[in-house]
Amino acid sequence: MEKELLTEEKIAEAAREVFIEKGMNGARMQEIADKAGINKSLLHYYFRTKEKLFAFIFSKLIHRIGDRLENLMQEGVSIEDKVKGYVELYIDILLKNPFLPNFILNEVTRNPDAIFEGFAAAKINPQKFFAPLENQLKAEGYNIDPRDFVINILSMVIFPLAGRPILEHIVFNGDKKAYKDYILSRKKSIVEFVMFALEGYKKLEVRD
Repeated sequence: MEKELLTEEKIAEAAREVFIEKGMNGARMQEIADKAGINKSLLHYYFRTKEKLFAFIFSKLIHRIGDRLENLMQEGVSIEDKVKGYVELYIDILLKNPFLPNFILNEVTRNPDAIFEGFAAAKINPQKFFAPLENQLKAEGYNIDPRDFVINILSMVIFPLAGRPILEHIVFNGDKKAYKDYILSRKKSIVEFVMFALEGYKKLEVRD
């Protein structure tokens, strides 16, 4: 059993590297098998298709996100620490898995049920997070819809990573290191921006 788990992990890591390099469409099972140091037949024994292999990786990532979100939603975690946690979590995951945003967008169009099932399997229920978050925001005087709070943060994190080819080439003149340094710097700048913006919400009347 332990050997099988190790083999699965080896395959998953090899596949993740190929997905990063070639993208979902460009990845080939033979290349994944070669990188994992196994034959293609054994790869198909564990994962019959490229899609099933990706679903396995996706499920692991979603579970990791779910676990971290559970911790961030605990009472006693300040709004600022929640923002820091959200930003660091998604930037770190998307830097390691740059194929993920575009894959999800493609799958939402092609096969949305698979994405929904992935979130359901990880027991990620946004409504469970929004209620306590809304209470905390109100208690601290921030008159903002918790959905806006979360979606605004995710938008600021995801767009520069999903648009990597364009930004890296046009804004950073093809300098990969400069682009990555910029993304890492956003761990601080996004938090500062959000916390500054939240102060403005203290002056707003509660919206329906």
